[in-house]
Order: sequence, then C-alpha cells, then structure tokens
Amino acid sequence: MNAPLYHADTVIIGAGMAGITLARELRKLDGETTIALITGDDGAMYSKPMISNAFAQGKSPEGLVQKTAAQLSEDLNVRVWTETEVTAINRTDKAVIINTDQGRDVIGYGNLVLAVGASPRPFEVEGSTSVPLPAVNNLQDYAKWRTGLVENARVLLIGAGLIGSEFANDLAGAGYAVDVVDPAPQPLSRLLPDALGQVMQDALSAVGVRFHMGQVVTGVAAGEHDNIAHLADGKRITFDHALTAIGLVANTELAHAAGLDVKQGIRVDGFLRTSDPDIYALGDCAETDAGMLPFILPLMAEARALARTLSGTLTRVELPALPVAVKTPALPAVVCPPKPGAEGNWVIEGSGQDQRALFIGLSGETLGFALTGQETKARLALSKDMPGLLAA
Repeated sequence: MNAPLYHADTVIIGAGMAGITLARELRKLDGETTIALITGDDGAMYSKPMISNAFAQGKSPEGLVQKTAAQLSEDLNVRVWTETEVTAINRTDKAVIINTDQGRDVIGYGNLVLAVGASPRPFEVEGSTSVPLPAVNNLQDYAKWRTGLVENARVLLIGAGLIGSEFANDLAGAGYAVDVVDPAPQPLSRLLPDALGQVMQDALSAVGVRFHMGQVVTGVAAGEHDNIAHLADGKRITFDHALTAIGLVANTELAHAAGLDVKQGIRVDGFLRTSDPDIYALGDCAETDAGMLPFILPLMAEARALARTLSGTLTRVELPALPVAVKTPALPAVVCPPKPGAEGNWVIEGSGQDQRALFIGLSGETLGFALTGQETKARLALSKDMPGLLAA
C-alpha cells in the first residue's frame, strides 16, 4: 500500500448532518485531535430536513446553505476532502482508499466513522427510462430538480410518507398542482393511526393536494405536451415533473466490502462500534438494537455519545423517546411511534384537526402517541412518560 497522503486521529466518511454534527461535537471536547471529513459532494453544510419545506421558508437551494466546506474546515479545524470517492477500507493497515481529480490516494485513520447515510429506494416502472422519476436526497438533488420546475407546473409525487407529505404541502403552498399516489389507505400510514392519517389527508386536500390512495403507478409515458402516469385502476394523471419519495435504503456497500457485519444497515453495538472495534457508524446507515432510526433527534444523540467515546470517555448511546415533528403547515403533527412489534391499540381523543392518539399496550401502559393541531403542544409532557429506544 502507498504511504498515506494524510493521517487523522478520526476520519469521518460522509459530510451530511451525521458527519458534521459528530465533527462539531468532537471538536468541542478536544481542540487538538486531528479530524478528516471525506465527502463525495461539495461539502456544503445545510439542514436536510429543511429541503422539504424550502418554499414555505422562502429559501432557494443556495439559500439553504449554512456554510461552505472551506468555512466548515476553518471553523472546526478539520481537513475536508470534497468531491472525493472512498473506494475501499483497508482494515489491516487502518486506511481508506480514495479517488480524487488528482487520482488514487490513501488516508490513514486511528478511528474510522461511517456516516454514509442512505439512498432513495429506486422506483422503476414501464416508461421510467424515458420519463424521469427522480428522488431528492440531498441539496444537489434538490437544486437540480427545482431548477426544472416552471411556474404552475403539475407535479406527480409518488409516496405519501413523511417526506412525501411534507413535499406535497410545500409544493401546493407554492402554487403547484400536486397529485400524490401511494398504495396505503391514508398518508403517513407508518406513523399515524388511520383516523389521524385521514385528518392529514383532508388537511392537505384543503390546500390543493389531490390524493390517489390505495393506488400504484404502473407506467409512465411522454406525451406531446405533457407526461402521463397510468395507475393500476386504469386512471391517468397528466404531469410536468415527478418526484419519488418511497423510502431510503442504507448505504452499506463500503462496509460490506470491508467485511463488516451488515443487515438492513451497518450493525453497531451500544457504543456505535461496528464488528471492527476501530470503526464506528451513525445516522441513517447505522442499525442499532432499536433498528434503523432515520430521524434527526436520534442522530444528534448518537453524535454526542460517539464524540465522548472518541475523545476518551467510553459512552453508551442512550435514546429516550424522541418524537418526530411532521412539517406540514396545513396540519401540524408530532408522532412518537411505538417500538416495532409493540402490541396494543390506538385510543383517540379530540375532534377536527385537534386530536390526540395514544398507543396503549396490552398491560395498559402508553407506548407511543400521535398529536395533531393544537394537541401538538402536549409533546414534551407526553414524551417524558414514553419508554426509551435504547437505555444506557
């Protein structure tokens, strides 16, 4: 192996929210340790959750950038490699192999952190090789997609989950005609009980979103003036632009090739260690004992705990109940879902947009909640009584 171009105490692959938050937390604890960030994009710092309500914020893609890679490097005193592909991990020599514009090189590490995130689940149907059905997973994706939007465009949105519902609200509020297609009976079917899902659908419909629930897109075709989506029930939707939001798949290829334990994500223990004790993972790519946790609050808790571990104080990740805020101005909502596999029933109180749903377990304990409208004010009080995801 070539001599390393650079060696850092901690090398972080990925400069998304997970990687940057970890670098910031680690620097707070240790002003001397050397940190390297490696990213395949331009390294700009931004808040990914803000992409799905950029119109409501009055933000252009450029306006979402909080810091450039150069500013980040200076502020945190970290070495940043942008537009750089990591092609392999050499665990024996504790080094990563990179490809840059200057060619192939090697960076050595003391500890390696995989913050490589997740990629959109691909969606392919008949005609999708000719009619683009893109997904937005980062700021560069969003900038490219939004540049193509024309005023009053018709948008086909495939997927009515968290991100799909937020985009639907944001686009409709900005004057676009939005059609949403999803096989589930109501939007946010994995987070909200059916009754509150219907309340969400009614609220989004009131701001102009057209729903086609219980349906799937079976094919798309380019017409003379617009595109056409064919649904399973024979209906057709005309559209100018499409956007898919059908979930994410953890980026595990690099870890798998390095021989690390990989299932749905990169398996980690309570200290975020992979099957190699010198390699850690956090964020959307990591699979904890609580499963995959593709949300911001778990990521922040993971970064704080891992920063302490990397600075010399072994710290187990503790994840209390972490409610998820749904950014849909048409109907504010907060969800603290029960753990996967929890048995029980939803009990719903309230009416109209102001409803509270509690997931009651078989022994009578409250295991989760969903709040809409004015009931979202109860999120903090209810969160205190919820079982944690991971205990220290």
